[in-house]
Amino acid sequence: MGETFTTEIQARYRDINLAGHVDNVEAVRVLDEARYEFLRFARLPGLPEGATGLLHGVDAGVSELVASQTIEYHAEMRFVPYQPFVAVLWLSRVGRSSFTVSAELRVEAGGGPAAVWECVNVLWDHHAQSAWTISESVRADLERYLGEPVAFRR
Repeated sequence: MGETFTTEIQARYRDINLAGHVDNVEAVRVLDEARYEFLRFARLPGLPEGATGLLHGVDAGVSELVASQTIEYHAEMRFVPYQPFVAVLWLSRVGRSSFTVSAELRVEAGGGPAAVWECVNVLWDHHAQSAWTISESVRADLERYLGEPVAFRR
């Protein structure tokens, strides 16, 4: 397994529903925020000055678009004031123009995953209006975080 990226996302009052637990849609929003941090701020050795994250080497006008998401909930996520969620992320697939971000979301550090998630991202060239083929240098950066797919229960 390659490297993993761990981040904390502060729980917000808007995350809870009337039953007092984190709403399923908000859990996806928390994971998406963690995905954004992962792609923009994951550490890579030897980056040029001012460059950050796994996608620092994509061409101008290229961004990632979410193609699909799969989430599975393993435990209730209760809101605890001042206790951030802990997200652990890695990549489980790197294709020609897309890659899959995998994640586990925990309510507390050291706890088991409350949710597991996979998100397929497509690199999109807005100038060409087509998928952008992953360059060898970007592929090498992405593959530093390559690991096993999420173990869904199905």
